[in-house]
Amino acid sequence: MTYSTTLTLFSDDVFSDAELRTLAGFLGGYSGLTRDAYALDLRQFAQWCHDRRIGLFAVTRGDIEAFARNLENLGRARATISRRLCTVTCLYRYAVEEGLLDRSPAVHVRRPRLDYESNATGLDRNEVGAMLVAAGLAGARDRALISLLALNGLRVSEAVGADIEQLGVERGHRTLLIHREGGKTVTIPLAPRTARAVDLAVGERCNGPIFCDRTGGRLDRHGAARVVRRIARQAGIVKRVGPHTLRHAFITAALDAGVPLSDVQEAASHADPRTTMRYDRARVSLDRHAT
Repeated sequence: MTYSTTLTLFSDDVFSDAELRTLAGFLGGYSGLTRDAYALDLRQFAQWCHDRRIGLFAVTRGDIEAFARNLENLGRARATISRRLCTVTCLYRYAVEEGLLDRSPAVHVRRPRLDYESNATGLDRNEVGAMLVAAGLAGARDRALISLLALNGLRVSEAVGADIEQLGVERGHRTLLIHREGGKTVTIPLAPRTARAVDLAVGERCNGPIFCDRTGGRLDRHGAARVVRRIARQAGIVKRVGPHTLRHAFITAALDAGVPLSDVQEAASHADPRTTMRYDRARVSLDRHAT
């Protein structure tokens, strides 16, 4: 992220040139959705500082914890608050490493305790099957998208970012090369049902994005989310369903099938095993309940 881009995000007379350069330098170390998420977190923190006429380098630990309490009063989830505090902490750590601050005001900031049981909306096998049938009736593109999300557990950004040139064959498996968070590139095997759906979606095309919008351009994540919601309605599902709901269904189905937790973690590309364990706890909390 360039200095001029940072000016458009954070420009205000409250922030000095050094503070703006710090924001640009910090965000410049990231790319893609990670950078977008960090920029959003810092923009909200910067706005909070702006409203109180506090410079970024004049912030105290008490100010940061007051920011967290403000988020709590606005009804933000504990996970959201914790993530934004983590972003702020990383910013000040970067400032210390660059010699811009003697010490970070965020070192001992208290964060909300997180519940490691997933409360995300879940779908059972019948509901996922109903969505696959509805997607098949809707068209080849929609069926391929729902299949990649539900049967391969891809993130929506990974699915819509996939290109035809990244399809291949390895050891008898149809494969797809995808770019994951943190700049990782991995090759995943496609379920036979998914491979057939993708072939129908691609048709005679030899290059370009697998998923196109009505204009022929790449389908973006918002368009994909609209597809998922429409297919859910057509399948008669009244729950609030999004792309992550299908990823959630893939993970819980894999655990139900007895796939080892470490293999599910790798398939889901979870950096921390505790993230995968959240799905496992939510799954077994009912099955093993004393009732």
